[in-house]
Amino acid sequence: MDGFLTVGQPAAVGAVHAMLATHAPHAVLLAGPPSVGKRSLALDLAAGLLCSGATDGARPCRECRSCRMVAHGNHPDLHVLEPEGPGGQVGIGGKDGKRGVRDLVTELSLLPVEGVARVAIVRDAHRMNDDAQSALLKTLEEPPSGTTLILVADDEERLLPTVRSRCARIRLGTVSVRDIETLLAGRDLADAPTAARLARLAGGRSGLAVAYAGAPEAEAIRNELSRTLIDLLAAGASDRLLAAKELLARAASLAALLAPAVPGAAEPRGRGRGRAKAGATSSAGEAAPADGDAPADEPVAKASAAERRRALVVLLDAWRDVARDLALAQAGSPRTVRDVALMEELDAAARQLPEGAAADALARLLRASELLDANVAPELVLDVLLLRWPRRQTAA
Repeated sequence: MDGFLTVGQPAAVGAVHAMLATHAPHAVLLAGPPSVGKRSLALDLAAGLLCSGATDGARPCRECRSCRMVAHGNHPDLHVLEPEGPGGQVGIGGKDGKRGVRDLVTELSLLPVEGVARVAIVRDAHRMNDDAQSALLKTLEEPPSGTTLILVADDEERLLPTVRSRCARIRLGTVSVRDIETLLAGRDLADAPTAARLARLAGGRSGLAVAYAGAPEAEAIRNELSRTLIDLLAAGASDRLLAAKELLARAASLAALLAPAVPGAAEPRGRGRGRAKAGATSSAGEAAPADGDAPADEPVAKASAAERRRALVVLLDAWRDVARDLALAQAGSPRTVRDVALMEELDAAARQLPEGAAADALARLLRASELLDANVAPELVLDVLLLRWPRRQTAA
């Protein structure tokens, strides 16, 4: 729709358009998988609420002063809160030196600067700890006049029921391959063959596809990780453990290239604290990399706990795709694999794995993501996964 930057989410865009045309609720929950356009839609809604130039009722106009300030991330009435610190949590803040929910509540208690509306966006709201969610409850129940809170969450089940019940919920799903191809090709981010390949590799996550298109070397590193994981199917325990450090190092390089289109990860070192720049978004609507990210070749040994965790998030994402593609190949559905460049290797490996081994590995990898969110040491998670990664069966 006119004025909206979100692509591939017609139902969600329609719901936000209806809110702007009538009366927006005081709290909105945008929920869905990572990198599918939730941040873009949050900014579309914020721009519409703060727009001062629309004359025919169609907001946002994208041309008025307010819309331009939202686009550039410096609108004084738009407040953005996102995770901080090694654990990548949205905390209660106030007195611990990190900006948190209490700071946001204080900001919203002040009068608007530009007009009569205030908008708050809580990014990665699923990473609010229980204290932070409890501190936000009163504002959700009795928000200041003219205030709209927008919670952006990858996993809404991690929000307290009392928080979810006070929000109007809009669900976003994965974006179709065709929509991602159109997005990449239409904005001159990739030629048609590359757009088709990246759209498939991104698995319905438009923000991730844009990140890959913006860093061509990222796809090469992703392929290197996938091939290494396939090779490890034939390796023994000692070789697998020896490979852990290099896997994590290459994943850290990939994470730096894709930042911050990486799901469930804390911000990299060098990113300043304080109010986020709401307008710093990619053409797919997800946040774009900021200056000061850790160098792609920084040794893992010198990386912070947040960076190591972030590297494992990226590695798990690639690893799940390998396990998924192996399971599809074992099930006789190789045409639906995501990484078609690895078709021959996947098919050969799948024939030598015990029946159901790839599906079991995929389940363990999904569970590993939950353990990582629970702050289990990344190195411990990686070692266990490597030791339990299936082994090829040799012919008698």
